[in-house]
Amino acid sequence: MSDNMQTNFFTNSLAASIAAKQSLDLAMVMRVAVQVFQCIQSGHKILLAGNGGSAADAQHIAAEFTGRFLNDRQPLPAIALTTDTSALTAIGNDYGFDAVFSRQVQALGQPGDLLFAISTSGHSPNLVQAIAVAQSVGVGTVGVTGKDGGKIQTMVDYSIHVPHPDTPRIQETHIMALHMICEWVDNQLGVA
Repeated sequence: MSDNMQTNFFTNSLAASIAAKQSLDLAMVMRVAVQVFQCIQSGHKILLAGNGGSAADAQHIAAEFTGRFLNDRQPLPAIALTTDTSALTAIGNDYGFDAVFSRQVQALGQPGDLLFAISTSGHSPNLVQAIAVAQSVGVGTVGVTGKDGGKIQTMVDYSIHVPHPDTPRIQETHIMALHMICEWVDNQLGVA
């Protein structure tokens, strides 16, 4: 591959990432940030779930809350439902993979908590079930989706949707939006 072709490849990739980020509904990201802050301020917790790369994003953002984002502060209550291998394998074995998050939401979720369902397709059956259970127990729901938003976008209280066809560009935009929420919450707490 010539230097010119390499430059074009990386330039096009960067341009696609920028375009995906520019498609983000910032008003919705701000609404979700306010909900996260109110949830935490009222003594509730954030639950996060996703599959594959979105599972890693759930863990990443839970760590930003329980650890720190930019500056030292008190830890904030957040749980990634993707990390307990005993729960995931027991639930998956006994109830099927579609129940791995919904059973945890049923066990851990309380009215006033907030569930983030992260899915590039918006169609993950285990997240769809988790959202349904969350709503039945009074847990607020945030869909973080891509492509056409899928079923998840139509079910949740708040939808951060990246209308882009490519999974990598969607995931890059998801993490940016979630980082903005973390930073805004820190700012409201006086630590950013």
